[in-house]
Amino acid sequence: MFSRFDFKRVLEAGGISILQPDLSHAGGITECYKIAGMAEAYDVTLAPHCPLGPIALAACLHIDFVSYNAVLQEQSMGIHYNKGAELLDFVKNKEDFSMVGGFFKPLTKPGLGVEIDEAKVIEFSKNAPDWRNPLWRHEDNSVAEW
Repeated sequence: MFSRFDFKRVLEAGGISILQPDLSHAGGITECYKIAGMAEAYDVTLAPHCPLGPIALAACLHIDFVSYNAVLQEQSMGIHYNKGAELLDFVKNKEDFSMVGGFFKPLTKPGLGVEIDEAKVIEFSKNAPDWRNPLWRHEDNSVAEW
């Protein structure tokens, strides 16, 4: 779903407890803030979908911190599919993304609160791997879900 109008139809139909908009696909910070507000009006909790990098995670955290119905934040630090590069490898202020007691603290740096190590990004880009989205398969070779 890509906009509040798509999410509105789902909310109106009912039967949903947790809404997981992806800020990278559903219109960004402003649109997802509106989606969060609509979900709250329907007594639906919010858990932004974020299997992406630190900038997307920071954007999601900003939505979480201002949404009363935010219940959890999906993120991919240390997950099995980050082979060859970890989520915070190109971030200077890694400590700002640490969790305390299972919770993120609000980011305090300007903007989204992410300091990108641009020199490291440039250096890595010179020999960047030809990355493809990994496919997982069951023993019978059928496609497995993430």
